[in-house]
Order: sequence, then structure tokens, then C-alpha cells
Amino acid sequence: MRTSTRSARSAHRIDVVSIFPSYFDGLTLSLLGKARESGILDLRIHDLRDWTSDRHRTVDDTPYGGGAGMVMKPEPWALALDDLAAGSDRPTIIFPSPAGEVFHQKTAREFSEREHLIIGCGRYEGIDERVFEYAATLGEVRLVSLGDYVLNGGEVAAMAMIEAVGRLIPGVVGNPDSLVEESHEDGLLEYPSYTKPSSWRDRAVPDILLSGNHAAIAAWRHEQQLARTESRRPDLLSD
Repeated sequence: MRTSTRSARSAHRIDVVSIFPSYFDGLTLSLLGKARESGILDLRIHDLRDWTSDRHRTVDDTPYGGGAGMVMKPEPWALALDDLAAGSDRPTIIFPSPAGEVFHQKTAREFSEREHLIIGCGRYEGIDERVFEYAATLGEVRLVSLGDYVLNGGEVAAMAMIEAVGRLIPGVVGNPDSLVEESHEDGLLEYPSYTKPSSWRDRAVPDILLSGNHAAIAAWRHEQQLARTESRRPDLLSD
């Protein structure tokens, strides 16, 4: 049965369309699960097959021009997008794709400021190209990639994006200050963290962190960010 889209929307709504909706059961856990329960995040998972009309609930067919694999049919996608975009002021429609722009923390923050996201998870050899063209009549279309590799489908990428985006929505993370100090927020990797005990298996916490000198600690942490970024991700410093 199709999920109704006529109910009042919260400030931050995410609709996900997949042929494997149970993939997203993990989003009921931890901070995002609490955000859903409290109404901060209106996250809805939909089965693409609910928008099919044949008894086999077919979502794919052979590609024109030949080639291996199957391609997802356009009509179920069009019907799903019609329903989910109804009543929304041009939602952002995201398709995880290895042929898309690379997803960064900046992208996550941008998406966290959108009132309504629709994420379409492709499978097989991908989605009929005309779906992207049609989706652009309903909202802003973004093809987004986690990196230069290929997954079996869009579900894993969608979950990663939802986690990255969802935690930036105000109220999802208990201490918003912790978001400012994370890797990539300021273009650098995060500094190293330590907790009790101060000495563990002959390894000591850096003395500066035990000094109580907050200005010196802040300076040390920034130095560590620069050193770690230069060592692990020098490309970030050259951008």
C-alpha cells in the first residue's frame, strides 16, 4: 500500500524509494531513530514496487542498444515521484550514482537545510535516463556519488547520506558544538581524542590536554588538525 503524502510535513522530511525497503531498518536506531520518534525528522521509506501495475510487480527491463544487465523502467519511478512530490515546493530529488557529483560534508550541510528530500535508489544497470529528465520538472535533481567506486545499488549510499545529513538537522545531535569540531567542517581532519585513564598500556595522554590551559589546548588541537590533514589528506590543503 502506498504511503500517503497528504499529511502535514515536518520541517525536515526525507522520502526514500527502493526495491529493498528493509535495507533501511537500521535508521530506527541511535540518534536518527530518536529524531524520528520525536518528530524532528520525518523519514519515510517506500517500496518502488508499490507503483507497479502488473502481477509480477516488474521494475526492470532489457536495455535498448543491447548490453549486459537490466535497466529500471521509467513509469514506476514517475508515479512514485509524482506522489511524493505532490504538495511540496520543488523538493530536492537525489539519485545515488557513481556518475554523479561527489558527496562532501558541504553537500550534507546543504541538504540538511532543505525542507524535503526525495532519494531514489537505483539497482541493476541503473535507472532509465528519462527519469532524471522527468524528475527535473518536479524539483531540483542531484546525482550524487560517495566516491569513485561502484556499489550493487543506491541503498548503502542513501543510508550514508541520510546519516550525514540527518545529524546536521538542529536537535538531532544533543550537543551542537560537537558538530563544529568534526572532520571536514573547516576543511581539515579532526584532531585526536583521548579519555580516562591518562596512562594506558604505557601510552600517555599528551600533557597539554591535562594542563587546563584552554588556549594552549585549542592551539595544539589546530596544529594536530593541520599535521593529520597534511599526512592523510594533503589534497584537502591544496583545495
